[in-house]
Amino acid sequence: MSAALATPAVTTTAASTGAGGSRAPASVVSAHVDAEVRRAVLNAPAAVIVRVAGDPAAAMQAVEQAGGQVDLVLPIVDGFAATVTADALSALAAVPGVREVVLDTAVQLAHTSSNGGNVAADDFYQQVVRADVLRAAGIDGSGVGIAVIDTGVTEVADLAGRVVGAVDFSGENDNKDRYGHGTFIAGIAAGDGAASNGKVMGVAPGAHIVPVKIAGKNGASDVSHVLAAMQYVVSFKDTYDIGVLNLSLGTDSTQPQSMSPLNYAVERVWDAGIVVVVSAGNHGTEGAGRIPKPADDPLVITVGATDSNGTKPTGDDIVAGYSSRGPSIADGIVKPDVVAPGSHLVSLRAPGSEMDKNHPDGKVGSSYAQGSGTSFAAAVTSGAVALLRQANPDWDPDQVKQAITSAARPGPVGDRNVDGHGALDVAAAAAATPTAGNQGLVVRSSGLGSLALDRGSLSLEISTSGLFDSIDYLVGNVIRLTGETTAQSETFDPVAYTTTDWTGSNWYGSNWYGSNWYGSNWYGSNWYGSNWYGSNWY
Repeated sequence: MSAALATPAVTTTAASTGAGGSRAPASVVSAHVDAEVRRAVLNAPAAVIVRVAGDPAAAMQAVEQAGGQVDLVLPIVDGFAATVTADALSALAAVPGVREVVLDTAVQLAHTSSNGGNVAADDFYQQVVRADVLRAAGIDGSGVGIAVIDTGVTEVADLAGRVVGAVDFSGENDNKDRYGHGTFIAGIAAGDGAASNGKVMGVAPGAHIVPVKIAGKNGASDVSHVLAAMQYVVSFKDTYDIGVLNLSLGTDSTQPQSMSPLNYAVERVWDAGIVVVVSAGNHGTEGAGRIPKPADDPLVITVGATDSNGTKPTGDDIVAGYSSRGPSIADGIVKPDVVAPGSHLVSLRAPGSEMDKNHPDGKVGSSYAQGSGTSFAAAVTSGAVALLRQANPDWDPDQVKQAITSAARPGPVGDRNVDGHGALDVAAAAAATPTAGNQGLVVRSSGLGSLALDRGSLSLEISTSGLFDSIDYLVGNVIRLTGETTAQSETFDPVAYTTTDWTGSNWYGSNWYGSNWYGSNWYGSNWYGSNWYGSNWY
């Protein structure tokens, strides 16, 4: 999770009477309140996008109390859409953490890499990691399941017939990706290019996807859902032939790895024979020591992102400015393990999803979109792992990781806490002879630590009306869950979680299934400030 961004002070001068008798500021001295907005509100209420560092509740409340209207929560840009009067704009100017107020028609919703240029879209990432070499030899990931714990996966043409075992913890109960992130991840890992005559192809186009949906259309989830999702993956690994788990998420928890329930869960997935791939986080510009949890776990493959600068040759590649630098937040563990393409990648759209609707400029043709983030570098690596598991079915997760790290090309920087062991080369990894690593020496997590501490700086907001909306949020019709309370208003029981036999037969009868995890009890959750929101997603 990112620390609160430093925001310049916002000051106002004496107000003058504006249209309709409202009090309009003569000027707003702020680099992040757009001049067009200041001019617009002098004559009539204006539609704006407000971006906030951290929880937007105070800014939303200020708008409403000053006579404005919150129209739509927009987690994809860390903020919300609103109609503001002059008074509402003046009130916003006094709220700490407001980063930007712009006219609705002018906002750009897509995160881009730090170079800021108009870099060409990258639809050649599978060639950069040399997945095409293995595909030419008949290795395409067939028979290997990639579990994606995310916002769900919509079965579009490039995934047709290869989406299996879907489960929905979001409360929407439809297994559709209404946010758009999970489908993008799945396309990078396993899209077969059906909608582009093979031009836009994922890394392992023969692999199948097992979507575990933990977030709905607002892209929000809770740590407790991630835990349940990982138990599901282990319970049904044999049913769906799951060989790799993609986790493009994380928290800024400082809880030691040896106690963390999140670390316990990824280690148990690993011990079940499933390779766990985790994104390194998108906090590179905030300095070292920003690797989140559970990417901090010594067992998992933690992936940072490179930027191709729009060219297929790798000589000009750089580590993306947003890619988090190690060591880990909690224990100072050296991370990431490798870097992989993550910038300007082209992958699948989920038609009608929030990202699809709110990011029209990112669309590429009729079926694809472009995005950047370590989420997507992790997806590239998950696809690569699927290839390795098909090519070398006798390798265990330790051997897969050892092959990947030992066969990596030199990274752009050559710093273990920036680009790990180097850049992913899956063809070289497939030909490697992995030796027994030191993974067995890792001190495992007991899992008996605190759910609240694993959330880090995050807080969980639940609307008492059952369905989250901005009105409920603003009028205070919200319960703030603290301590060990889960999103379902249940008390988290770490002993029950760690001692349960994670099998399919036990899953359906356990407290990790049924109404406590599955259905309307989840509606209304929000996870502000996390990797689920804004530029950290996309």
